[in-house]
Amino acid sequence: MTNYKATLQYDGTRYHGFQRQPQLLTIQGVIETALQKMTKGQAVEVIGSGRTDAGVHAYGQVISFDYPNHLPAHSMLKALNSLMPLDILFTEVQAVSPQFHARFDVQSKIYEYRVALGRYTNPFLRLYTGHYPYQIDLQRLQIAMADLVGTHDFSSFAASGGVIQNKVRTIYTAQVDSTNYPVEIRLIFHGNGFLYNMVRIMVATLLEIASGRRAQHDIQRLFNVRDRQQARMTAPASGLYLQKVYY
Repeated sequence: MTNYKATLQYDGTRYHGFQRQPQLLTIQGVIETALQKMTKGQAVEVIGSGRTDAGVHAYGQVISFDYPNHLPAHSMLKALNSLMPLDILFTEVQAVSPQFHARFDVQSKIYEYRVALGRYTNPFLRLYTGHYPYQIDLQRLQIAMADLVGTHDFSSFAASGGVIQNKVRTIYTAQVDSTNYPVEIRLIFHGNGFLYNMVRIMVATLLEIASGRRAQHDIQRLFNVRDRQQARMTAPASGLYLQKVYY
């Protein structure tokens, strides 16, 4: 038995998220089906660094799995990619200690959210960005993002469907990449953990601040009230990318 750690990229457009679900197409389901073919019918459970929702993409999702035989890492990489559809690609595979766990050993993650700007939805960006049709002020946006940095109770930014009771998380950095402004901006968040829909709710709030629909420091108020209903909006899944996982 060999424990493997693997890094993969995927276009999440046609998937119902990462986690395996009966009768639905998921990233985990596709990978486990491929591994079962490789083992001639023996089931292999895949553990992900976290669950991405339907329509969410990844540059650097990480998984681990116990494989009944030993293959050199380069052979496992080649075998997995030979069985993947074109919207999933493994970029790295390595054999690791039996104790390594893709979810429990995570130290921090980077998420990126791409926002397409302009009055109308760009048909070529619609599956890979969240569209925001209102004019934004980059300075207001940068000031608001700075309010996210630090350790806070993110109850106002957690979807009601989440089961985790402790809503305290630490954001190490929150940055704006405006290289392609005014066509597109990228919001990048590095934190020790993220709650269900947390990034998408933060993005929606930030964009309202940047467009003058909320007060400049409304994020500070939302931290204090701890009320999801006061944050209101959730940005579309199509703009969200799991960029990197640190161990």
